[in-house]
Amino acid sequence: MSNSRWISAFLEAAAAERGAASNTQLAYGRDLLDFSAWLEGRDAAFETASRDDVEAYLLHCDAQGLAKSTRARRLSAIKQLYRFAYEEGWRETNPAIQISGPGRDKRLPKTLSEDEVDRLLAAARETGRTREDRVRNTCLMELLYATGMRVTEMVSLPVAAARGDPRMLLVAGKGGKERMVPLSPPARDALAEWLALRDAAEDRAKAQGHPSSRYLFPSRGKLGHLTRHRFYMLIKELAVAAGVSPAKVTPHTLRHAFATHLLANGADLRAIQTLLGHADVATTEIYTHVLDERLRDLVLDHHPLAKG
Repeated sequence: MSNSRWISAFLEAAAAERGAASNTQLAYGRDLLDFSAWLEGRDAAFETASRDDVEAYLLHCDAQGLAKSTRARRLSAIKQLYRFAYEEGWRETNPAIQISGPGRDKRLPKTLSEDEVDRLLAAARETGRTREDRVRNTCLMELLYATGMRVTEMVSLPVAAARGDPRMLLVAGKGGKERMVPLSPPARDALAEWLALRDAAEDRAKAQGHPSSRYLFPSRGKLGHLTRHRFYMLIKELAVAAGVSPAKVTPHTLRHAFATHLLANGADLRAIQTLLGHADVATTEIYTHVLDERLRDLVLDHHPLAKG
């Protein structure tokens, strides 16, 4: 069986059996195609590769200057492929099972100050060619900061989730796991205003023969909703309008801002884990760096020896 057939079968199984998101599948596919091309350059294939081949490939990745996180992800994809092949009976051994990964560099997430977020929200209210654009932009930003949703979760929200002035939104996260996230009053107001304009626009489109959209942020594109890429470009435009460095602002930095600002203001780490949809609290613990300043202020304000 060719390498490409191995990859196709593995990705189909990942989607069907484990609910792997499309972005995850794309990442697996890219990593495995790179490994496949490297093997073919050595007249080898997935079916015949040995542990030495896998380790030599990882050394090749290291020599290319790839980050530890990238090398760890590629090894993870290779291990999962061979576990799948072993379970399917395509191979009698798993050549990657005993290989340890390079680990990941622990980096603090880039985030934004509360003032920078306020400026972005203000810019959203003023940015857009039409009132409809400005209201939509405001709703997008308010929802993202109020809930900490991943951008893919937000742009693909069904409009049904927003009906009835909800206090909570039901969000479908990674692997199809659902969670409830609360809405702040400003987010609820922005959502109600956008919903009225969105429904009016959908009624006009329906009158012209266009089908109704099931998404909160509809688009006439192939996906049927606002794309991640378009939102990424929009948030860069808002950063420029807000006087915030565009290099600092991505959809994910707003998710980080949501978490760090909650933690800095006394929220429980387990609660933040639930709101973010993290399967393991260890993933959420990266945000505890914001506690350092809070603890220092606590000591300086309340310790008797710190007086004067």
